[in-house]
Amino acid sequence: MASGLEPVEVTSQKHDPAWKHCQMYKNGDRVQLKCNYCGKIFKGGGIHRIKEHLAGQKGNASTCLRVQPDVRLQMLESLNGAVAKKRKKQKLTDEIVIYNGSVSEIDTFANQCGLNTEVELLPVPDTLESNLLMNQEEGMSKRSRKKKGRVRKASASAIANPNVMSNGTVVGSKRAINQVQLAVGRFLYDVGVPLDGVNSVYFQPMVDAIASQGSGVVGPAYHDLRSGILKNSVQEVRNDIDQCMGTWGRSGCSVLVDEYISEKGKTSINFLVYCPEGTMFLRSVDITDIVDSTDALYELLKEVLEEVGVRNVLQVVTNCEERYVVAGKRLADTFSTVFWTPCAACCIDFMLGDFKKLEWINTILEQAKSISRFIYNHSTVLNMMRRYTLGVDLVEPGVTRPVTDFTTLKRMVNIKHNLQSMVTSEEWMECPYSKKQEGYTMLDYISNQSFWSTCILITRLVDPLLRLLRIVGSEKRPAMGYVYAGIYRAKETIKKEFVNRKDYMVYWNIIDHRWEQLQRHPLHVAGFYLNPKFFYSTEGDIHLHRSLVYDCVEKLVPDPKIQDKIVKETTSYHNAVGDFGRKMAARARDTLLPGEGKSLRRGSRALSMHYGRHACGEWWSTYGGGCPNLARLAIRVLSQTCSLILPKPRHIHLEQMHERKNCLEHQRLCDLVFIQYNMWLRQLVQKNEEQDALDPLAYDNINIVEDWVAEKELCSEDIGSSDWTTIEPPYGNTMLLLPSMDEFEALGAGIHIALLFKSLLKKLFFTSFINCYTLLLQGLMILKFLRE
Repeated sequence: MASGLEPVEVTSQKHDPAWKHCQMYKNGDRVQLKCNYCGKIFKGGGIHRIKEHLAGQKGNASTCLRVQPDVRLQMLESLNGAVAKKRKKQKLTDEIVIYNGSVSEIDTFANQCGLNTEVELLPVPDTLESNLLMNQEEGMSKRSRKKKGRVRKASASAIANPNVMSNGTVVGSKRAINQVQLAVGRFLYDVGVPLDGVNSVYFQPMVDAIASQGSGVVGPAYHDLRSGILKNSVQEVRNDIDQCMGTWGRSGCSVLVDEYISEKGKTSINFLVYCPEGTMFLRSVDITDIVDSTDALYELLKEVLEEVGVRNVLQVVTNCEERYVVAGKRLADTFSTVFWTPCAACCIDFMLGDFKKLEWINTILEQAKSISRFIYNHSTVLNMMRRYTLGVDLVEPGVTRPVTDFTTLKRMVNIKHNLQSMVTSEEWMECPYSKKQEGYTMLDYISNQSFWSTCILITRLVDPLLRLLRIVGSEKRPAMGYVYAGIYRAKETIKKEFVNRKDYMVYWNIIDHRWEQLQRHPLHVAGFYLNPKFFYSTEGDIHLHRSLVYDCVEKLVPDPKIQDKIVKETTSYHNAVGDFGRKMAARARDTLLPGEGKSLRRGSRALSMHYGRHACGEWWSTYGGGCPNLARLAIRVLSQTCSLILPKPRHIHLEQMHERKNCLEHQRLCDLVFIQYNMWLRQLVQKNEEQDALDPLAYDNINIVEDWVAEKELCSEDIGSSDWTTIEPPYGNTMLLLPSMDEFEALGAGIHIALLFKSLLKKLFFTSFINCYTLLLQGLMILKFLRE
């Protein structure tokens, strides 16, 4: 105990339940409280801060990690009760303010006459207030019929008191906010707009724009949206894309060929173009009638490539299906300066799918899914789980089903202790669902240490692949310089878990089988070779890398004279001569991006969060001045993506666009899809890990999480005992689309240490005994670090 603290007895007059779980001390004139569980001393904040500490509530106190679950639940209920009382008091205050606003003119007159106005006013009865509001609305509707203009003028009362709405509600009050939200809800329900439309980054700016104009604003008409507004929006997007296309001469670009099968079974291809400034949608083509024709597919790819500009394109990225392999290789033979590249993200996703097929992994996944399905099909159990996990959901949606399976399994491991606390609590024992067969099964799995040990092993095996998949599909950094190193690290992680070669070769064979087409791809090898973060930390297979880099030079640089200059400059890069050998350059290998990257956007506000200007201070731009030809090639190679996998855009009229219709209407729909798709791509960068929580039960996410939340058949007994209105919404579940910068740094750190140990072992054979002993100690220290 800290010196100077005198214990003080808690009197019976203190009725708050939190007093039973803390001790009170006096330090001079100040009173301090101490938690009975973790011993933390609070020098201020009173009993409310202790209650937040015990409940794990976000506020002014840290969370107690040792408090019992039933005590935490009791504190949460106490806090929720206090909040309810506060809201009720605020509602009464709002009603008083509303009435005061209606008699503001009397108050002004009284103040001018010096009268005493400190008289408490009674709230207006609900029946009288509703009648007044109804009369006001009827009067406004009658007057509005006489108006023919597109924008009404604000009423005199609104001008006199701008803080009071036309129906007498105070702006910003809880009542006013409820009215706005109800009005938005009525509109969405009436027209059938998907409810996740409110997650659009354009939703709140629309609300702000309407609110800034005050009352009386009339929205755009149907024909306005189909004509003038649509025309202006198309021009706005095209202008910004033209600015983006202006950077292709320096950084180059990649044509992405994303095949899409509609609900009606029609197959179409969405053509997109990627550069460090962002990804843009070009157009969509229905290939249902030519889907099996490699010749027709080749002609289509050739047409799009010529439209973008052959001199700007480094690669055409497709999926790994055989028809795309044939058409892609034929395209690369036709255009000598363009590579065909299989989607790296698809390859990684196939690896995860193959891992799932292994019997022992599939068994654990099915057991985990049975737990999840039982929880998500009973409102009582779901609410209980969310209380014990402090709002964090069990299911974590991913971009594909294999990704969802392994990210959810990892989430279960993270909340393991919360789930165990739930199934051992008194609340669970008294719950009727704990007596069901599924409840007993869930209890057996969650209490089984062998189940959790296997789950932890699986997450360790696949975690490097999950991280790499997010890096490969990232909009934060071009991934060409990272994917080769990421595969290396994934294999090293698996080897670390299974020391026996016979054991880890099962997983290595899966990775090598899916990675076969990209293992010796010149672009991927050149990306690894030209990334100084990885190149200068390894000494193995350098001749192999340089040979494939020369293949890349011959393909991308048609001028023989420039080819010869690049080959000479690779010697300076390899030996760290000139600026490459500066200490600043060595330090910057870990801090500056190797190629082009995003920075703050200058220009149009419409795409300010999506496209960015070149980050001029990157590594090759800064230190490659002595080798300008090699630097130019490195920037173009390292500025490319490797991925086609994106969460598929919903609610875009792709199917309607491909149907037979009037030619004029077809052009309009094409422009509408062009705007929608590019706006959706823009939001992928703006939405990050801080986005609103995703609900695994939502129908919009069912294709991804179906195995985890949907029963094979609905039980009439469960339908009658479950009530969706009682479910508390989630707030700790997001779809992790973008990697954090720490994942990029961790990838480099892992490669650096592993390869450093490898190079040290090589040196052991060429040094004296004393040096061998020193190097061996260094190697053992690195091994210890890797194990930790």
